[in-house]
Order: sequence, then structure tokens, then C-alpha cells
Amino acid sequence: MPRRDSVASAAKLYRPEYQKSIEGDTSSKLWSLMQEYLTADAQTIQKNIVNHLEHTLAHTRFAASRNAFYQAAALSIRDRLIESWNDTQQFITAQDPKRVYYLSLEYLLGRAMRNALINMDIEQNYKEAVEELGVQLEELYEEELDPGLGNGGLGRLAACFLDSLATLNYPAWGYGIRYNYGIFKQLIIDSAQVEIPDHWLEKDNPWEIVRNDVKYPIRFYGQVTKKWVESVEKSKWEGGEIVLAQAHDYPIPGFNTFNTVNLRLWKSVPTNEFDFSSFNQGDYFRALEARQKAEFISSVLYPNDSTPSGKELRLKQQYFFVSASIHDILRRFGKKKRDWSLLPSKVAIQLNDTHPALAIIELMRILVDYENFAL
Repeated sequence: MPRRDSVASAAKLYRPEYQKSIEGDTSSKLWSLMQEYLTADAQTIQKNIVNHLEHTLAHTRFAASRNAFYQAAALSIRDRLIESWNDTQQFITAQDPKRVYYLSLEYLLGRAMRNALINMDIEQNYKEAVEELGVQLEELYEEELDPGLGNGGLGRLAACFLDSLATLNYPAWGYGIRYNYGIFKQLIIDSAQVEIPDHWLEKDNPWEIVRNDVKYPIRFYGQVTKKWVESVEKSKWEGGEIVLAQAHDYPIPGFNTFNTVNLRLWKSVPTNEFDFSSFNQGDYFRALEARQKAEFISSVLYPNDSTPSGKELRLKQQYFFVSASIHDILRRFGKKKRDWSLLPSKVAIQLNDTHPALAIIELMRILVDYENFAL
């Protein structure tokens, strides 16, 4: 994949690599409009930022805060990441290589803005563009909050793996959990260490792409019933509680390459947001009970496990994220309607530490329960 020295000219070479002929296709106008990358000259960057400032964030020229400038600049950078991300996925789909999937309960990603600008080799372009708008790029860097998705060495290792996979042009995806509060912040108050929630999403997160169309039901508790089907005993897991794993995507750009891989994080949402019947009966807490139970799962990284309920929540977190990830991996593999015997030649799953270990038996369960594999 060519270096992105000149975004527009390189795009002309890259995009046709996988684009099929669309002669007479009703979508030809759409394809032609999406043929070019956004250019990275200062004037185009400024137009992109101002467009997001006014039309996406609804700010006026008289009341644009520093954080609003950061959000608008971040969205303009994300636009460019999405171009490379979409083309990377289409290119990989066309080539159909073996994909690697990295499962980790935490990712210590660090700030995204400067990393993206450096990897796309357009930091100087943005520096000049925002200075003419009256803002210093370094000031915008300081507006970004570190994603509360990791703790220490394990999370940093996972983040470095994703960066390396992207830079070395591997067809890779990462999977994890989108925590609302991360682990915690540490403050010193009256000479004592105090832990408070790390609400890293309080000012929104411009880097993520919410996938409302990608959700998987995840079951907890319940019971297994058995029945005979054509002289074969079948087991069915039913009852219990079901939550939905909703996908949130983060483009991860490689350095000196078009290759942009994906980190897909799962947020736990309820199957039923609001119990209207309970609300009408005056039971307001019960009306929101399902939502609260679901949100607990993806609220905090490493909940305190000194109590039975804490141990249970950790186990639910681990199963929740590996089940959703395995479902997603197998769905992508199954798109081409090929024989399941090809699975080992097309899919490699790397487990970061022991937290995703349930992925092994969950893969077996899905293949047996849904794809009718015989043990």
C-alpha cells in the first residue's frame, strides 16, 4: 500500500485496485463522488473544521470554545481515517487473506489526535491550518482525554500490537469493551490517595463510530433443555437474562501506510430500554431496572472482586465481550458462504492474557448450537 505523501494522487492509484466496473450501475454517481480522498492542504482542512464546527456541532463563529475546536478538528481527522479504513476493509475483503483477531479486556491507547496526524504525515498541514484559525495545535492536543480503556502494561501491550499490525499491513481487528468510566483516577487529598471515577466520555468522544446496526444478544443464567432430533440429542440454552452487545469502532491507522485496522469495542445495552407498564404503575425503579443491569457490565474496568457480586460481574464482563466478538468473527467468515473446514485457514484469534479464555469454549458452543457441529 503506497505512502500517503499526496493524499489525492495516491488515492487515484489505490482505490481502483479493488473497485469493480460499475458501467450502467445505478450507484455509479455515488461511486464517482466517493472516488477521491479529501486533500490535506490547509484551505481544505480549514473548510472541513469549520463545517464540523457549524453543521455537526452547531457552534457559531461568536461562541466556539477551545473544546469545540478540538472536536471539530478531531472529526475532520476522523473523516480521513474513515476513508482509509473503508478502503482497507474493502481491499482485505477482495483479497480474502487469513485475518487475525486480537481479544483483550483492556487497551491503553493514549490520545488519538496526534497519533493519527503523525501516522498520516499531515501534522504540519494541520498545524498551519488551525493557526490561521487562531488556535494552536498543541492546545487542541491538551483538550483530548485519554480513553479509559486500560490500566497498565497489559493494556499498553494490546494498543502497541494494534499499532504494529496496522503499520505492518496485517488484516487485523481488535476486540474489547467500551467502558463508561475506565478504571479510576487517583488524586491526593489531605495527604491521602483517593480514587474517583474516570469519566473520560464526559465531553463526548469524536473518534468512535457508533454501530447501531451491529448488535448481538448475549444470554446469562437460564437453563439447558435437551431433545432428540433425527436420532441426535440436541441441547438448547434458554431463559435467563439477555443483554445486547453494541459495537463501537475506532480506526487505528498504521504509520507510513494506508492500512487502517479496526478496534471494535462492545457496549452493553438492554433489550428493553424502558418498562412502560412498571412506570405507569408507579414502580419507577423497576421501569429502568433492565437498563441499569445491562449498563453495569460495561461500566468499569476491573470491578472490585472482593465480594461474590464483584466476582460475578467480572465473569459476566469476560463472557459478554468474548461471546459478542466470536459471533462477529464467525459472521464475517460466513459472509462468503464457504465450508467451515476453511475456518482455521482464514481466522486466527489471539487472546491477550487469561481474561478472554472463555472465547475457546464459546467458539465451540456457537459452532455446536448454531452451526450444528457434532462433538
